[in-house]
Amino acid sequence: MRLVEQAKSIFADLGYTVEGTGPVFRAERKWKVVHVNPVLEPGTLPSAAGQFHCFVARPEDADSLERELERTDPSYEWAIIVVDGDDYQVERVPSGPPVSA
Repeated sequence: MRLVEQAKSIFADLGYTVEGTGPVFRAERKWKVVHVNPVLEPGTLPSAAGQFHCFVARPEDADSLERELERTDPSYEWAIIVVDGDDYQVERVPSGPPVSA
């Protein structure tokens, strides 16, 4: 569950209000609601509602997650944040028109 706590901390540090007690949670700032999905079991994508989704993954899971998302082409915009120890980076940002956070 360390990945879940890291994901919540990242979004809180970015100024989002974090809501939810389970591994999947909502991060909200101004008008934007992001459904955050820590990848605890690689190979499984959640059924999802909402416009924006962010997947938080370990380095070893990021490439296969990105391939799966590209293959399934979900109807929502998505991004992947890769967490490595205490560091993180955005590996994939949505294409399309820029959205201010």
